Amino acid sequence: LIALDSHAYTPSGNVIREALIDHILSAKCADGGYKVSGDTADADMTAMAVTALAPYYTTNKKVKAAVDTALDTSGMQAANGGFAPVGASEVTCESAAQVVTALSALGIDADTDARFVKNGNSVLHSLVSFAAAEGGFKHTASGNVDGMATEKGYYALTAYARMKAGNTSLYNMSDVTIREQNPTVTDIPKTDQTDTKQDDTKQNDTTQDTELKDNITASLAKGTVFKVKGYR
Repeated sequence: LIALDSHAYTPSGNVIREALIDHILSAKCADGGYKVSGDTADADMTAMAVTALAPYYTTNKKVKAAVDTALDTSGMQAANGGFAPVGASEVTCESAAQVVTALSALGIDADTDARFVKNGNSVLHSLVSFAAAEGGFKHTASGNVDGMATEKGYYALTAYARMKAGNTSLYNMSDVTIREQNPTVTDIPKTDQTDTKQDDTKQNDTTQDTELKDNITASLAKGTVFKVKGYR
């Protein structure tokens, strides 16, 4: 659902947005959150579900009710503002990152919304506490810099920064223009330069090829020669 909505793509085959939404809603735990398995809500999965449902929050009553209930599970937030996966004894960067990303998708400030501040510590505060001095993020406060934690930490901060700036949410890429890959050039400018000039400049082929590629994108078949302004 997140992938389809990243640029309002048209589903194909038997993929239907409404069915995907209903499937997510049907997976809700008794306590209002979402889980990987069992029936105990998990902060990560609850945040992921909310992120996917966020685009429909204001237009779909069932989605709004489910998201509001999921937000009420903020009681699983630790005293230091962080979140831990189900079964974990320690809060993690990734869990905080998922929550920040989900809240940002809804336009909720992860640093000031009272529902997500415990003892003066917001979930955003928890997230940045995992940042390492040498760069990157740690999985846990006592751990080392971790690849997944770093990836999620940075994209969560990006989600928050975009929300604060009034930009589209992290996965809403409607502000990006999709361009056709390898478009076919149908109109090559004519030139009156001769092959002799082209042969004389052959020693500069590397530079010329670079300049040509910077200005013209074409689908080239092996062996095809295009002549543009004296270049081959």
